Amino acid sequence: MINNKKYRFKYWIGKVHLWLGLTSGLFVCFLGITGCILAFQREIEDTVQLYRYAEVRNQPLLPPSEIKKIADRALPGKEAHSIGYQDGRASIVSYFKEGEDYYWTVYVNPYSGEVLKVKDMAWDFFRVMIMGHYYLWLPPNIGQPILATATLMFTFLLFSGLVLWWPKNKAASKKRFTVKWNAKWRRVNYDLHNVFGFYMTWVLIFIAFSGLVMGFQWFAKSVYWVSSAGRQMIPFEESISKSASDAQLVALAAGKAPAEDILWAKARTDRPGFKGSMDVHPPHAKNSSVEISINPDPYTYWKADYLFYDRYTLKEIEVKHMYGKLANATAADKLARMNYDIHVGAVLGLPGKIMAFAASLIAASLPITGFLIWRGRKKKSRQSHT
Repeated sequence: MINNKKYRFKYWIGKVHLWLGLTSGLFVCFLGITGCILAFQREIEDTVQLYRYAEVRNQPLLPPSEIKKIADRALPGKEAHSIGYQDGRASIVSYFKEGEDYYWTVYVNPYSGEVLKVKDMAWDFFRVMIMGHYYLWLPPNIGQPILATATLMFTFLLFSGLVLWWPKNKAASKKRFTVKWNAKWRRVNYDLHNVFGFYMTWVLIFIAFSGLVMGFQWFAKSVYWVSSAGRQMIPFEESISKSASDAQLVALAAGKAPAEDILWAKARTDRPGFKGSMDVHPPHAKNSSVEISINPDPYTYWKADYLFYDRYTLKEIEVKHMYGKLANATAADKLARMNYDIHVGAVLGLPGKIMAFAASLIAASLPITGFLIWRGRKKKSRQSHT
């Protein structure tokens, strides 16, 4: 006789929940632990890395080209990607180049030009954690799909968990919201999995979805398509400066300061009293533009204005992709910009980071408590057949 129970919706949801949990459990636990470590990355770095600071002085800041020259002498043979400024902080000169395997940072006092720290980011603790969280310390084309697939499974587990958690009646619902701490350990473990899982699901859904946006291009494009009411995301394209002859280049070099210095000074003059961060990206080729990113909130990314200028005419280059001025960004663009800040909780400030930390901690525990529930039931089933 066919057991009708096998055809119940919750029964099959439970089976899928079990096997997806067993398949993705180790990866979910790993992502949860590394997510906890990364939740307060900036706060920890600001506390322990004192070379990040430079006392504000009543004297002019060194312009980007001078900071770059100082950093280049400390780190010869590599290409500077950007020079960062923030009030009360050392200037950070970042060195990395697409297609080349290096990433260094040089911290320079923007008043005195003193080199405070030269750092190989390959050995930076948080950088190592990020590479694990993103790629499992494997080549990106291997590690990223593995973790993204585990995240996709985890997303289904969150929704299937809600279905399994949902009480049959009002009497049962009273037991679904609290942990019975004075019960036997199996019951406590069961409550930890169900009760904590329920409360944190509403945070973990946002963390999981934003992780999928970073993990799968098809998912990122789908989210953008839905949030923009059917528009395609405009891909990022590097802005190009108009070409100039060698004679013009010589005349420009002899006649005025480098373009990045002039544009940086103008950006500061246009924003008196600005307390955010400002990153200057010097041109790396003859037809490259100068990019200046201006962020009023250095603890998030989505609010920044990205400005591009022709290095010869100093005129602003308008861009159509989402990484331009925030005022020109559509709702879908802003949501896409927010994705990383949503993932780490920074979009809601310190309370958001605390929620992201707690949710990541619970996420790491769910595969463990779930496995113990499954093992206990399996053991009980064996005993009932003996």
